[in-house]
Amino acid sequence: MSRYTITVTGTVTGQGHSDPEAVIGYDPPLRTYFLQAFPHEVTDEPALWLGTHDRAFEALDDLHHAAIAHGYDFMPLPPEVATKLVEDKAAAGDRPQRDGILGRLLKRLNDPD
Repeated sequence: MSRYTITVTGTVTGQGHSDPEAVIGYDPPLRTYFLQAFPHEVTDEPALWLGTHDRAFEALDDLHHAAIAHGYDFMPLPPEVATKLVEDKAAAGDRPQRDGILGRLLKRLNDPD
């Protein structure tokens, strides 16, 4: 799993704020980009946590649109981070697919219908 520190800005509370320690990355087992920002002071769970399901965000644009829909933004990404994220996904493409029992179980958990 790759992890890069970026700044995420948000206006969820009606006041602009930013998290300069937000994390963006690519999760090969879930085959998705993810974004975590604004950790809660008590629980440490992020207020924004996108990319927790199999193939949730297969493109950075999809992750960006989801962040905006939740009232956050992380663009523009530093060019070196954007390049590394694309490379991380490409490198993970060589990993075997989860088509066995575990893959079917995860699919059922993510799509119960």
